[in-house]
Amino acid sequence: MNKVFRANRTRAKIHGTEERPRLTVHISNLNVTAQIINDDTMSTLAYATTVGKKMTGSMSEKAAQIGTEIAKLAKKANISKVVFDRGSRLYAGRMSSLADAARKEGLEF
Repeated sequence: MNKVFRANRTRAKIHGTEERPRLTVHISNLNVTAQIINDDTMSTLAYATTVGKKMTGSMSEKAAQIGTEIAKLAKKANISKVVFDRGSRLYAGRMSSLADAARKEGLEF
């Protein structure tokens, strides 16, 4: 129940616009998914996931690869600044490795 409250509290403060869309990250036990969403038009602008891909390494390494991939897709869509939505997860471990990799590729948040 605490995760739901934390996610709702985080999303109450975050809203993706056309100028700064929302970068949403979901991390499960096996996969990492990242989306860049414009909440005004309710559309997904970029999407990267490990589902169906043969990726090797630890989950932190997979998260870093997805962070790099989502940042490259954002550049193609002419997006340089985003609002980071971590959902119910704390900013540590896999979440921070994804964010650091996205920042290294030039995504600002």
